[in-house]
Amino acid sequence: MKKTLLILAVFAMAGCTSVPSDIAGRQAFFDFDSAEITKPAKKELKKQALYMQKNPETKIIIEGRCDERGSTDYNLALGALRAGNAAHEIIYHGVESERIKTVSYGKENPIYPGTGEEVWSKNRNTTTRVAK
Repeated sequence: MKKTLLILAVFAMAGCTSVPSDIAGRQAFFDFDSAEITKPAKKELKKQALYMQKNPETKIIIEGRCDERGSTDYNLALGALRAGNAAHEIIYHGVESERIKTVSYGKENPIYPGTGEEVWSKNRNTTTRVAK
């Protein structure tokens, strides 16, 4: 019965959102000075949840990042909030919490080099990595 409900939930969610072929390196983006899940981020995280539903052996690490502005401590806390909120969004869509870990890099490990709003907006993200 539980397996049937899970399959039905996956099909119901699949009708709204396409399932990516892989989730490694996928990103959800955030507004400046915010850990609130935006509408585009919700769509992205729902896709990741669908992938995880279809691949029950997959475990992930969600990395929270920030742009270079602000103190190191502030950005570590903000990155942790972003990663935690992204994890909660995936859990909301039926993925077991034991399959998700979070880490915050704050501003210390930017993916995109440079400075200015175009780069800063890209570095305000969570990045999903598949755990080995």
